[in-house]
Amino acid sequence: MQFVGFEVKTLVREYTFRVREPLVDPREFTLTITNQAFNDHRVRYQDAPDVCSAKLRRELATYANHPPGTHYRITDADLDDYRSAHAPRKGRMGFGRKPLGNH
Repeated sequence: MQFVGFEVKTLVREYTFRVREPLVDPREFTLTITNQAFNDHRVRYQDAPDVCSAKLRRELATYANHPPGTHYRITDADLDDYRSAHAPRKGRMGFGRKPLGNH
């Protein structure tokens, strides 16, 4: 799977991917995210290709690399799934507190 690029449209950003398989012509898939999702901070611009890639990988896996459609809309549920899968882990920080004492 190769990310080809994106196009800004009136209501959405459209992300294009190309899927190549041996002995089969490459297929193009488009996935859209509403501009409102970006405005509402539900997704960051730099994360959008990864969000779309994850959705397309799921579709390809579900349909043995031959999903019925070539256009998919990223839903709020898709964004929630991505956010929870990439949320910072709770627990210790990478750096501990400074030791007490004279320095």
